[in-house]
Amino acid sequence: RDALAAWLIWLETERRASAHTIEAYDRDLGRFLAFLADHLGGPVDLAALNRLGTVDFRSFLAHCRKAGLAATSTARTMSSVRSFFRWLQRYHEIANAAIRAVRSPKLPRSVPKPLTADSARRSVETIGELRDEAWVGRRDTAVLLLLYGCGLRIAEALALNGGDAPDGDSMVITGKGRKQRMVPVLPAVREAIAAYRAVCPHPIGRDDPLFVGVRGKRLDPAIVQQQMRRLRALLGLPETATPHALRHSFATHLLAAGGDLRTIQDLLGHASLSTTQRYTAVDAAHLLDVYARAHPRAKAG
Repeated sequence: RDALAAWLIWLETERRASAHTIEAYDRDLGRFLAFLADHLGGPVDLAALNRLGTVDFRSFLAHCRKAGLAATSTARTMSSVRSFFRWLQRYHEIANAAIRAVRSPKLPRSVPKPLTADSARRSVETIGELRDEAWVGRRDTAVLLLLYGCGLRIAEALALNGGDAPDGDSMVITGKGRKQRMVPVLPAVREAIAAYRAVCPHPIGRDDPLFVGVRGKRLDPAIVQQQMRRLRALLGLPETATPHALRHSFATHLLAAGGDLRTIQDLLGHASLSTTQRYTAVDAAHLLDVYARAHPRAKAG
């Protein structure tokens, strides 16, 4: 327990992991250690972790499958376990080579599911009309414009404070791992944020949350997700139309308009170009769809 607690503190202070990430790591290790306690028939200590063999790790994978855990969740759990063992090797001299011989489940390469340009535009234009209070409607519009107009993650947008609000053509965003990036800000985005602040009944100082709920606390992502569900029903959008889909739409529409992958990578804050390259599959699928609908020979065939 002491080692686990120290590892979680290390993740927060050294790796600068978010509270959400730390919670997921803690949950994953809890699942693994609970399995081991039953599997080994006794308490799990550092010596027991050092003695684990490949059969023990594979038994855990089998346990996850039997419990109905999705492949993505199992893979994430194994990633957490590996991170913990790397930390143990560094700080407790526990070098268990068996875990390196165990492979996580293979995952299908997911393709982002963006909205069409028209659907994204209608979403931004309509979301403010779903609220009775004018200031709340303007807040929701400003949030969606940050997602679609700047490519922000919902967590990045809602983490902004009053002092972070753009007053020029760019703003600094703190993303995953607390890495900062510069993103350009369209006039429409800047104007929407200013319009919201002008009517917000709660004070927004430099260190106060930029986007707040009706009680003045930092806005919960669940509220934005709820409004997107209402938009889906109203506009007839697919189930994939989520706040994160607007970020996907930002990248996909930039690529379709001639944006290069390296620039889009920087704008999204992706650590690896391979992550950004997923959007080329979306663009290629769109081109094939246009070809199938428009080319005379495609119609004839």
